[in-house]
Amino acid sequence: MTHPNRNTLWARTFVDELARTDIDAVCIAPGSRSTPLTEAFDSHDDIETFSHLDERSMAYFALGRARRTGKVTPIVCTSGTAAANFHPAVIEASQGRVPMLVLTADRPPEIRDSGANQTVDQEKLYGDAVRWYKDMPEPEATDRKLRSLRTTAARAVAEAAGVDSGPVHLNFPFRKPLEPTPVEGDVPADIDPVARDGRDGSTPYVRTTDGVPELSEDHLRKLADELTVDRGLIVAGPADPPGFNTEAIAALAHATGFPIVADPLSGLRFGGHTRTTTVLGGYDGYLDERVTDDWPDPDVVVRIGASPTSKPLRKYLARTDARQYLVDPTGRWREAEFGATDLLSAEPSVLAWRLSQLVRNSPDTEWTQLWTDAEEAHWSAVETETDAFEGRLAADVAELAPEPATLFVSNSMPVRELDRFARPSTKARTVLGNRGASGIDGIVSSALGAGSASRDHLTLLTGDLAYYHDMNGLLALGRLGVDATIVLVNNDGGGIFHMLPIEDYEPPFTDQFKTPHGLDFSATESLYDLSFESVGMDEFRDAYAESVASDGTDVIEVRTDAESSHRVRESLCDRVVNQLVD
Repeated sequence: MTHPNRNTLWARTFVDELARTDIDAVCIAPGSRSTPLTEAFDSHDDIETFSHLDERSMAYFALGRARRTGKVTPIVCTSGTAAANFHPAVIEASQGRVPMLVLTADRPPEIRDSGANQTVDQEKLYGDAVRWYKDMPEPEATDRKLRSLRTTAARAVAEAAGVDSGPVHLNFPFRKPLEPTPVEGDVPADIDPVARDGRDGSTPYVRTTDGVPELSEDHLRKLADELTVDRGLIVAGPADPPGFNTEAIAALAHATGFPIVADPLSGLRFGGHTRTTTVLGGYDGYLDERVTDDWPDPDVVVRIGASPTSKPLRKYLARTDARQYLVDPTGRWREAEFGATDLLSAEPSVLAWRLSQLVRNSPDTEWTQLWTDAEEAHWSAVETETDAFEGRLAADVAELAPEPATLFVSNSMPVRELDRFARPSTKARTVLGNRGASGIDGIVSSALGAGSASRDHLTLLTGDLAYYHDMNGLLALGRLGVDATIVLVNNDGGGIFHMLPIEDYEPPFTDQFKTPHGLDFSATESLYDLSFESVGMDEFRDAYAESVASDGTDVIEVRTDAESSHRVRESLCDRVVNQLVD
């Protein structure tokens, strides 16, 4: 293949190497300085391009794809503030261990710190939020530099998707001409064909073979002995991409006899394994000190995934005297109550499978009965509640979504409502959310990114402020052909603040915390070519069923009262607690 100039050669070589590492999609924002990269991606037959107008939304879109697939979708932008708009998603990817490859274009080195237009300091722009940063050399048509370029591309993907997955940032300085304009003598004819065209076939220039951290046989057998106890729990927090091996975790639960306390984002609350495995989902509504003070402590707790969404669960674990094993493949600490006693550097699914072959437990059946009785009390109270409340919407979505379905849930109240009110079931659900840094920005884009990576039905459960924060992301519906059912819970402001003591202080509660906005979101119907319908809570189930049975994107807005919903939550909890204490 001939190349008109060194920039074109450089960018096409880099993109070719990415394709050899199994990159099959990229997100690109328009810009001048990034022209070589954009042209190279656009001309590559094996890489699908997603064109975005907003860099912040684009970064979250790529993050959502990676959450769904566990694979990198690179993001490309021009120089200046465009790169800064990636930062929130980079933080979320870092905290949530989501693979991401950030490719920023930059001005030539000599005009940095010169006041030149659209030139900012992009070196290590994202600080320690990235797993690896490299300021790329200027393009040059030499064998050694092209070999270095291919090596960097292969290493970058491996680093982003490794055991400690997360963002990698490569910063590309380019001089003009940026377009594939012929420059005589710019690309010598005698370049090493392997450096220029890559290795034979589709083989990457550098192949990285990842292993997984495992315990030694001695430590494994010692741990198996320590799990041979009467009372234990497996606590599964939000899973890192690509998720847990459900069969392995279920096998450990069967071998130990321990119930699985399953966060809605763990991948363990829904699925066929719940038919034969004790999976708990109502704990947020009954792990009150008034109940658990009369319970014996667990002997051991095995904790996998990130810190659980549920505050009552986190506080309960902190109160116990149990020996708590924090299992993390990176050996990093993710337990802010500091109640864990042991940190195990091991891949959770592999560890669970190996332990299931060694542990043969005879657990205390009364211990399991305590939990299943509490579960039944909670779900019975929820099912018999006659007042309308926001948690009912989350329960309805979890119940009514088609199979299979991807359910993306916003932070703030929606994920908490799903945590408390979505009952474990055998239904096929992939539930995702941005719990790394737990922001409400980029939720729409993350959901649509996840939807773009699967043929499954996509439902987004979001609040009004998160919808407002990322309305730009709705542009992906028409531009990129993603369909969704968006359930918009509109309580006119920050309803979550009703959970905090500041609720009792007026002022400043309404004006500075709840901050009602009074926005009419129906205008997004014509702006983004979607269907918008506002319904009451009693009409929601029919509206949702109609939406999932039809093509296109529907926004189903349900106007609610946050304060009354919180009062129902509190009343339900009190009823369950009183029943369990009596």
